[in-house]
Amino acid sequence: MPPTPPRLETIAELRELYRAAEARAARMRLLSDVGKRLSEATQDTIGEILEQCAERLAFFVGSRSAIVTLGAQGDGIPICAPGVEGPVGRITVEGLASETDIPDEEDRETLRIYLEWMGATIDRANRETERGRLLDALRDREKRLEDIVGRIFTAQEDERRRVSQELHDGVAQTATALARMIEGPGGADSPDMPAAERKRLAEIARELVTELRGVISGLRPTLLDDLGVEAAIGSLAQGLEKDGFTVSFDSSCVDAHMEPNVENALFRVAQEAISNIRKHCGGPCSVFIDLRLDGANADNGMKRFLRIRDTGVGLVNPVLSGEDSGNHIGIDVMKERMTAIGGRLDWSSGPKGGVTVTAFVPEGVSV
Repeated sequence: MPPTPPRLETIAELRELYRAAEARAARMRLLSDVGKRLSEATQDTIGEILEQCAERLAFFVGSRSAIVTLGAQGDGIPICAPGVEGPVGRITVEGLASETDIPDEEDRETLRIYLEWMGATIDRANRETERGRLLDALRDREKRLEDIVGRIFTAQEDERRRVSQELHDGVAQTATALARMIEGPGGADSPDMPAAERKRLAEIARELVTELRGVISGLRPTLLDDLGVEAAIGSLAQGLEKDGFTVSFDSSCVDAHMEPNVENALFRVAQEAISNIRKHCGGPCSVFIDLRLDGANADNGMKRFLRIRDTGVGLVNPVLSGEDSGNHIGIDVMKERMTAIGGRLDWSSGPKGGVTVTAFVPEGVSV
């Protein structure tokens, strides 16, 4: 008996298979196009892209229009995002109450994937918006903290200036007058005071005047107000030389005066750095001070800076307790001073000793 020939599909069956293949290809193209569009969405374009995606979805299910609303509340089919509890939006499609109104199972699955991708995009946009809000709040807080620190430093400088002036006009003048009275003819001719005692009192008075002048200079040197930061830092360098250090002071300034808050910050950094050299370098050594305020020598993107480098023993660990802990606080204060004026401070201790402190002046301040 001859074998039975295989059954051939009818034309109608072939057409049905072709339509099913075309439908699957159309779904794949739709998801591919929408996925690409959604992945390119930004904060500025997400609204427009969601509208376009809603319109394409409406056409896909045979409707004329669709509207997307953000948030969990409202009418329409919920739009959910992976890993997010509750809907992140809703879509209202004309003539479609829910996904169960779509008769074809593959079309329903396409709709679920479509809405899930839209939900993921909405969630990403929400996270970016929240991140931007938090960053703005953080920047605002940092700005307010910088303003507060700046006002604190300004108040400190004003108070130092006031105390320095009062000491200069009051106590220092009195001590000077006392020294002159003791050393003068009236003091020398006093029959009730031995010569040795008069001499010792005169020495004490002179020492008192010297100490008061040192305190006044430390509080607020008149050079800083009268001649500017270059002269004031030069005076600090001279003080180091008197203590036995070999100091190289190289400066390049267009003008002797800068904005007061910038001058104050640079001088206090120099003062603190030189104080640390005296405390921690291990004895007289070579110290190099460079003050560049003319913008001729760019360094790390900033053209104006103060650099103080010593060749002492350096600091092994500036965050230890005791004396080194105090030095660490001094470094933090220097950094805060420069941050308050929009600048930056770098601090480093070399492996073979020596410490380098560099204060970078921000661009935009007048020099």
